[in-house]
Amino acid sequence: MKPPPLKDDCFSIPPGVAWTQVDVALLRLRDSLHAVTEVETLPVEQAGGRILAADAIAQRSNPPYANSAVDGYGFAFDTLPGGALKELPLAQGRSAAGGPFAGTVAAGQALRILTGAKVPAGVDTVVLEEDCSIEPTRIAFRTGLKLGANVRLKGEDILQDAPALPAGHQLRPQDIALLCAVGIGSVSVRRPLRVAVLSTGDEVVAAGTPATDAQIYDANRPMLLETIRKWGFVPVDLGHVRDDPQLVRDALAKGAKAADAILTSGGASAGDEDHISTVLTEHANLQTWRIAIKPGRPLALAMWDGVPVFGLPGNPVAAFVCTLIFARPALMVLSGQNWTDPQGFDLPSTFAKNKKPGRREYLRARVQNGKVEAFQSEGSGRISGLSWATGLVELGDGERTLILGDPVRFYPYSAFGL
Repeated sequence: MKPPPLKDDCFSIPPGVAWTQVDVALLRLRDSLHAVTEVETLPVEQAGGRILAADAIAQRSNPPYANSAVDGYGFAFDTLPGGALKELPLAQGRSAAGGPFAGTVAAGQALRILTGAKVPAGVDTVVLEEDCSIEPTRIAFRTGLKLGANVRLKGEDILQDAPALPAGHQLRPQDIALLCAVGIGSVSVRRPLRVAVLSTGDEVVAAGTPATDAQIYDANRPMLLETIRKWGFVPVDLGHVRDDPQLVRDALAKGAKAADAILTSGGASAGDEDHISTVLTEHANLQTWRIAIKPGRPLALAMWDGVPVFGLPGNPVAAFVCTLIFARPALMVLSGQNWTDPQGFDLPSTFAKNKKPGRREYLRARVQNGKVEAFQSEGSGRISGLSWATGLVELGDGERTLILGDPVRFYPYSAFGL
């Protein structure tokens, strides 16, 4: 027997093997998925966190009428007297929020007006009361005011019949305020996406239970279930199954009935006991499972009875990274949201690295004093690095020699909705 020479990098892409680049895999996902959740109508007050199924159309302009932005005095700008000092007689009455002035302010007069009050006919400009000298029958102020000062125009925020928020938008507290302000009492929203999580492996046991020296605690399933909750989806816990093809089939069939998408961890590679990829190859439409990403080389993407399955790596760091990069945007589309790429920014690095070509790499990292610091190890089993980090550094597919101070692209966890 003549075995091949040892490789100095177990993560290098084997020669002659067709690997799928990250961008290609993401494009396949983006082109093949669509919203799968049903639509229902809810009162706005109960719709927080839901995804709009249709554009929310303003039923009323905001503001619904021109109003004053300050406490002061309103008048017609083009009737101001000449000179540096402007003096105007006061009209009888005032305009207050909820108590508008019913008449028309005569040319050359000023009217007392309060914040939020409707601007009456004959007024297009308001002077701040602190800028005035005030007597019972007149006011005076210096020149410098512009036409329309301190007046909020009708509909300057949103006009009636205009879209207030687009379909696919996830409603936040500030969005609820906007919908109410434009008179929307109920909205068409999508049912929350249900995402099932399955752990596999003979060596895996639940945390808190007795474990032998040959067993490990299940870190992936609790991590993924909590990630799903954070994203506003409904987690469906499929538990853990041993390395048995029939058990895996049964669990996937159960997940396809109870959820809109399935995340599995472990068994996605090509080993003798990697039954996820085997079962998906035999019984589902396996799209690809060798993606050029580090960490996370084994990644299965398939459909089981019409339900997308993401076969994640078994190592917790790889499972976490692949969930952020691949599963998150896909789940957003399935839930009715738009495909969203994470928003990163470039910062100088405090580390050096020689990166080989062929695979996109993600390093656990955090920002200190405006610079990016990388975790001391790139090992997928070093779970502590996920807690130490505040985000990920992305290094592109090509070769790169990174020296101290070079800019790197940093994605905070918040860019992935965490």
